[in-house]
Amino acid sequence: MSEPLVLLGGMGCSPGLWDGVRARLGDRAVLDGVPDRPTLDGCVDALLATLPPRFALAGLSLGGIVAMALVRRAPHRVSRLALLSTNARAPVPEQYAAWTAQRAAIAAGATARELQADLLPVLLHDPSHAERALAMADEVGERVLDHQLAAQATRVDERPGLARVRVPTLVLAAREDRLCPLGRHEEIAALVPGADLRVLDGVGHLSPLEAPGRVAAALVDWASGERLVRPAAPGTPP
Repeated sequence: MSEPLVLLGGMGCSPGLWDGVRARLGDRAVLDGVPDRPTLDGCVDALLATLPPRFALAGLSLGGIVAMALVRRAPHRVSRLALLSTNARAPVPEQYAAWTAQRAAIAAGATARELQADLLPVLLHDPSHAERALAMADEVGERVLDHQLAAQATRVDERPGLARVRVPTLVLAAREDRLCPLGRHEEIAALVPGADLRVLDGVGHLSPLEAPGRVAAALVDWASGERLVRPAAPGTPP
């Protein structure tokens, strides 16, 4: 892979999410991205305006959702796609309500750390990484977190666009992910032609924190492989 690798983290995650992974990627050129606009389209616009003409793209959680939206809008810019701990479906009413409540809490003075602390049971399978997850929230801050919560509410169903993906795609699920369970990743992998679905056992939602070595190994394999995409189903738009 000659193009740089762009790493997009999830909501409340700083680029530090990928520190342990980045250290294992050798001399590959790596760029970090943080979804920080109040709409999903705004996040994509900001990335397209600042990233190189062509790049490999890996995104976790909200970062994965942004990645799916980006490859849908600008497929010619993406050479490879990796989707980790994510969900291609549109939000449901319970999610809208939760995001609205979290934004109201920020407006009332809650900190990003406090909101992250409430989510730790679903973010982590191994609680020994809790302080690092909280420190990332400190680094992100309330303004960006509020924008990310607003962006979540502008998500759309990305599943129709997945069938048109024509680049080598890794779908990396975490067995103990309570936010984006395995079934969501099986669904994505079934829609993307030739997608490579892998599952990390004993790992929660923030897999780069809990298992950086295994995440890095999967990314290196994906970045260096030449997995062929299978033909699209008859009638599928190009």
